[in-house]
Amino acid sequence: MVKRMSFRTIISLATYNEAENIAPLVHEIRRALPSAEILIIDDNSPDGTGRIADELVAELPGVHVLHRPGKLGLGTAVLTAMRYAIENGFDAIINMDADFSHPPRFLPQLVAGVEKQGYDVMIGSRYIKGGGIGGEQFNLKRKFMSTGINTYARFWLGLTSRDNSGSYRCYRTATLRGIPFDKIRSRGYSFMEEILYWCREAGATIGETPIIFENRRAGVSKINKMEAVHALRIIAELGVGKLLGLDYARVD
Repeated sequence: MVKRMSFRTIISLATYNEAENIAPLVHEIRRALPSAEILIIDDNSPDGTGRIADELVAELPGVHVLHRPGKLGLGTAVLTAMRYAIENGFDAIINMDADFSHPPRFLPQLVAGVEKQGYDVMIGSRYIKGGGIGGEQFNLKRKFMSTGINTYARFWLGLTSRDNSGSYRCYRTATLRGIPFDKIRSRGYSFMEEILYWCREAGATIGETPIIFENRRAGVSKINKMEAVHALRIIAELGVGKLLGLDYARVD
């Protein structure tokens, strides 16, 4: 049963082929943060994730699902969830991966960062004291890519937070209302850096709380080389555009 609280929080889970993870994850989220509602955004997963999501909606109060016609990208899924949170009167929205790489046990700290500490964005950070990366699947190559893109984002976008590429975050919806969603260029993984850029431009305060990033429990990673290249290009273009006073339109 969802406990109704004055600070309304919703957790978004973007899914594509997460049939083995989604049900146990939703139940674990409910144990870690009973007051939160959950929004599953499924991109027509061929493995039946969407059907399982519908079963969870029927089984549990406070669980919602949006079905999309195909794989439209992580960035668009998170934007859809943000709009849903704003339109439905939530005070905060948490985004997390749907494969257990973001352990639900850290959810209370993310909410506390916004509700009690007063930050507009609270990042679940791998790169501050107490945070880290666990598991053999996150090999040296992935660690190098992750730390490299964070340094790259700080350079081009002027961000001071340490973990700018991770997606485990809590956002205050009042802050998101001031973000020009129509200007956001990213549809894939570069969304995580770009949304922090726009939050900072809107005057948001950004904090970090330590988390341990863990191995996905089932299924396969959706990250590919082209996504990484695309992310680097968008980050650089945003930085140059800011420097030159340019206003780039959204791109595919």
